[in-house]
Amino acid sequence: MCKQIMCGIAGYVGPRKAVDVVFDQLKRLEYRGYDSAGVAYLENGDINVLKRAGKLNELTGLMADGTPNVHLAIAHSRWATHGAPTDENAHPHFDQFEQISIIHNGIIENYLDLKAELAQQGSEFRSDTDTEVAAHVIGCEYTEGVALEEAVRRAVKRLRGAYALVVVSKREPEKIVCARNASPLVIGLGEGETMLASDIPALLPYTRSVIILEDDRIAVLLPEGVRVTNLDGQELPVTPLHIDWDVSAAEKGGYEHFMLKEIHEQPEVVRQCLAGRVDDKGRARLDNVFGQSVWNNTDRIVIVACGTSYHAGLMGKYLFEKLLRLPTDVFHASEFRYGDPVLSPNSLALFISQSGETADTLAALKLCQARRIRTLGIVNVIGSSIARECDRTIITQAGPEISVASTKAFTAQVIALVLLMLHVAQEKEMPGVRVEEITRDLLELPELAQRAMLAEGEIIRAAEKMRDAKLVFFLGRGADALVALEGALKLKEIAYVATQESPAGEMKHGPLALVEKGVFAVMGATESEMREKLASNIKEMQARGGQVLAITTEGDDLIPKIAEFVVRLPKSGSEFLNALLSIIPMQLLAYHLARLNGCEIDQPRNLAKSVTVE
Repeated sequence: MCKQIMCGIAGYVGPRKAVDVVFDQLKRLEYRGYDSAGVAYLENGDINVLKRAGKLNELTGLMADGTPNVHLAIAHSRWATHGAPTDENAHPHFDQFEQISIIHNGIIENYLDLKAELAQQGSEFRSDTDTEVAAHVIGCEYTEGVALEEAVRRAVKRLRGAYALVVVSKREPEKIVCARNASPLVIGLGEGETMLASDIPALLPYTRSVIILEDDRIAVLLPEGVRVTNLDGQELPVTPLHIDWDVSAAEKGGYEHFMLKEIHEQPEVVRQCLAGRVDDKGRARLDNVFGQSVWNNTDRIVIVACGTSYHAGLMGKYLFEKLLRLPTDVFHASEFRYGDPVLSPNSLALFISQSGETADTLAALKLCQARRIRTLGIVNVIGSSIARECDRTIITQAGPEISVASTKAFTAQVIALVLLMLHVAQEKEMPGVRVEEITRDLLELPELAQRAMLAEGEIIRAAEKMRDAKLVFFLGRGADALVALEGALKLKEIAYVATQESPAGEMKHGPLALVEKGVFAVMGATESEMREKLASNIKEMQARGGQVLAITTEGDDLIPKIAEFVVRLPKSGSEFLNALLSIIPMQLLAYHLARLNGCEIDQPRNLAKSVTVE
C-alpha cells in the first residue's frame, strides 16, 4: 500500500459556467490540500490549463477579467508529495501530445519505472510528479479510434498504487472520465448536469444525489448522466445515495474558522449521534451490529485507528475493559500489519475513521479479512470504503467536518463506542452494567456540552498567559489521561506548541526534568477518586516553576484551591462522560492559543485533511 494524499478534486459538465462551479467546489475542499491549485477547461476545441503554487486565491487572481463561459472543467488543489509545490508541479498535467489533461489524487508507486520506459520512447516531462507520468501512459493508449474511457481502462492496468484519476480530452469535449483505486471519488447527479469531487461537501450546493465510486471502476460523466464500468468494460448498475447534510453544515455559519464552528457544534453532534439509538425504555438501539451469539463468542476486541480516531479507540478500550471486562487492544493502523498482531478466531476487529477512507486503516482491515476475523467499522461517511468493506458499520452521524484538526469527530466516535458498549452489555445480559443510568446520562450530555462552552472566557484568559509557552504538559489519570492525549494533539496541530502528554503519575519517572519556569500543564481532574493524587502532581509542577490549568467538575473544592487557572465542567452521573466533556476546553485552548499567535487555524502547516501514510 502506498502513501495516499487526499488532495481536492473537482469536475463539472453541464449548462452552468463550469469554471465557476469547480472553483466553488475547490473552496469547499481546500482543507484537503493548499500547496497549489489548477484548472483545465475545454474552449474552442482546445484544453486550456491554468495553475499556480499557493492557495486557491492565487489561481483565481489569474482570471481578473472573469471566468470563461465554458461548460466542462476539472480542477485540483494539491498537497505536495512528488515534487515541490511549484507552478510546474501543480495539476492539471498534459500528456506528451497535449490531447488530454489529467488531475490525480494518490500516488503511483511504479511511476519511476514507467517514466524511464516512456523517456526511452521519446517522452519529455515538465514536472517531477507521478501524475504527469500517468498522463503520458494514458496518452500512449489514446490512439486514433480508441475512446477516452478505453484508453483510461488500458492505462490503469499498468499503474500500481492508490489513485483517483480524472481525465478530459479535446477530441471528446463533452465527456469527463474518471477511475478509482483506493482513493475517494464521489459523483453528483443533477438535472442535465453531472459533477464529481473527492468529498461530499463540495457537491452539496448542487445536488444531494451522489454515487460513491467503488475501487477498480471507470466512470464516464456526460451532461445527461453517468455510466460506470469495471476494468473489463462491463457496464455496472449504480444506486445513488441521498445525502441529508445541510449546505450550511459545510459552511462557517458566522464563525471565524471552521474549527471554532465545529467545536461549538458538539452539543448538536451528540444529539445526532444519539438520535434513534436510545429507546423509550432507556436501552441502546444499534441497527446493523452483531447480535448476542457473536458477542458471547468474542474473546477479544482489536481496535485499529490513526490520530484522533486512535485516541477515541483508547476510550473504547477503557469502556470495554472497565465495564464489560472484555480484553481490548488498540493499535496504530500504520503499525498494525508490521507488528504481526495476535488474532484469535474469536477476535473482533473494530476500525475507526472519520472519513472511512484512511489508507492505513483499510490495509489493516484487509489483513483481518484475510484472517477471517469479524470486522466492525465506526465512520462518519456513508458509502465510504471502510463502511462498505466491514461486516457491520456504525455511522456516527456527525455531519461534515471541514477543519483539518478533527474536533467533533472525536466526540462522535466516543459516543458511538459508548453506545456499542451498552449494546454488548444488553446482548450479553450483563447486570453489572447500569444501562438505563448510562443512557440517561447520555441523553443529558448535549445540555452539559452546551454548558461546557461557557468555559471559553476562562480558556481565553489562560491562553493569553500561555501564548509564549515553549512546552505544555497534558496530564490526567484514568479516562482523563486518555483525553489528555487528544488535547495535546490539538495544541501541536493548530498552535505548533510542543507538548508532553502522559498519565500524571508518570511525571516523576522522567518528564518532570522538563519542568521549569514558563512551562504549563493542562491537568484533567474530572475523576473524583483521583483528585488527591492529582493535587500532589500539581504541587510537583508548581514547585519547579510550572503553572497549571485544571479541568474539573462542579462541586470539586480541592483542585480549584491550588491551580492557577480552573475550568469547572457540569457534572455527569457517569464519570467517563465528564472526561469526554473535558475535550471541549482543551480544543478551545488550542484554538485560542493558535488565534493569539496568528496561526493558520483551519489549514495548519504541513497537514491536510484525511492525509494517510502507510
